[in-house]
Amino acid sequence: MSLAVVLLLFVAGFLSGVVNAIAGGGTFLTFGAMTLAGLPPIAANATSSITQFPGYITSTLAYLRELRAIGKGAVALALVSAAGSLGGALFLVSLSNPAFRAMVPWLLIAATAIFAAGPKLRPKNAGESHPASPLGLALQTATSFYGGFFGAGMGIMMLASLGLASGGDYHRLNALKNFLSIVIAAVAIIVFTSAGAISWLHAAIMVPAVALGGYAGVGVARRAPQTLLRWTVVVLGLMLAGYYFFTG
Repeated sequence: MSLAVVLLLFVAGFLSGVVNAIAGGGTFLTFGAMTLAGLPPIAANATSSITQFPGYITSTLAYLRELRAIGKGAVALALVSAAGSLGGALFLVSLSNPAFRAMVPWLLIAATAIFAAGPKLRPKNAGESHPASPLGLALQTATSFYGGFFGAGMGIMMLASLGLASGGDYHRLNALKNFLSIVIAAVAIIVFTSAGAISWLHAAIMVPAVALGGYAGVGVARRAPQTLLRWTVVVLGLMLAGYYFFTG
């Protein structure tokens, strides 16, 4: 691996951490950088799950008080999230790289659209909290399948599905989302590792960079307008989709 590629991965990982800390969407950067560095799309997607995982843990720790209040109410959601993620991850590793490569631009366009609509999809208050409904559990299963399969935009989708599944204020939903993201990512990582789909060298470069970027992003968040950062991510997503369309 050349020094230029190492720098590309580190910078992309750092910026991914910054973006995640402010507006979300860092997966666009990690996935894009790894494919530009020469990783096959399935390996790039699987390895991107590793790079985002530490951020899910730290975000969940920040919401421990809310999670304790939810208690057993999160168990059913965790079970369907694990099942959905397992299905999505197994589906990914069953595909050939050319087959997944053909799907990538469409997935990126869908994820970019979800990300752009994020503020409208995030419920500020989804009513009183309640046990997860059958419809909500089904939506969470579908969201988790997507998370295990691709993942970009998953957090925004999950806030919307959890609002229907169990209700509650934004912080309750965000706490659940962060916790369930750990479940989804952990199951997917186990599948990807078993299938030999992860490039640990690329992950080793990007994980510390994402962590540093996440720390730095807190300071940036106090100064930079989130709307500008959000639309920067949207433009990057569309550029990546265009790249995959025209190089396919």
